[in-house]
Amino acid sequence: MIRRIRLLFIFSSLFGLISCHHKNEVVVNPPLTQDQVTEKLLAANKATIEFENSQIDKMIDSLHWDMQKTSTGLRYQILEPGNGPKATTGKIARFDYEVKLFSGEIVYTSDKTGQKEFKIGSGGVESGLEEGMLLLRTGDKARLIIPSYLAHGLSGDQDKIPPKATLIYTLKLIELK
Repeated sequence: MIRRIRLLFIFSSLFGLISCHHKNEVVVNPPLTQDQVTEKLLAANKATIEFENSQIDKMIDSLHWDMQKTSTGLRYQILEPGNGPKATTGKIARFDYEVKLFSGEIVYTSDKTGQKEFKIGSGGVESGLEEGMLLLRTGDKARLIIPSYLAHGLSGDQDKIPPKATLIYTLKLIELK
């Protein structure tokens, strides 16, 4: 009886070893060249931008907003025209604002933090905000939709704006100095 159990154990062990035995083939793809890596990254970025832009366009259509689009992808709409001088590079713009995420959540507002100001052309703000400011006159109230690549990009602002966030600014240009 013990002999039969040993034989059964040996046969079942051998069968298990034979049935599990297979070649461990590792498929190694040749490494990508720098040009191939660049091409893949550009394609991924282009697809991301196209998707974000299509989402923005769908939102604009659903809300029936009459917005213009610049060559960079910034969308803007003058809600109330002003009659003052046009914003230009080198001027300091002071403005009231409300910043919302694409979801509609308000993240910043001048009602809580006071008016904002910056020197146009010196950086320090979202490139989409700077571009949008150059489209305005003193007294204009406008809406800007700033795609993530013209806002805070992949990192967000490390506070209330998450990575890859599209921003919706409603602002009024109060003064140019």
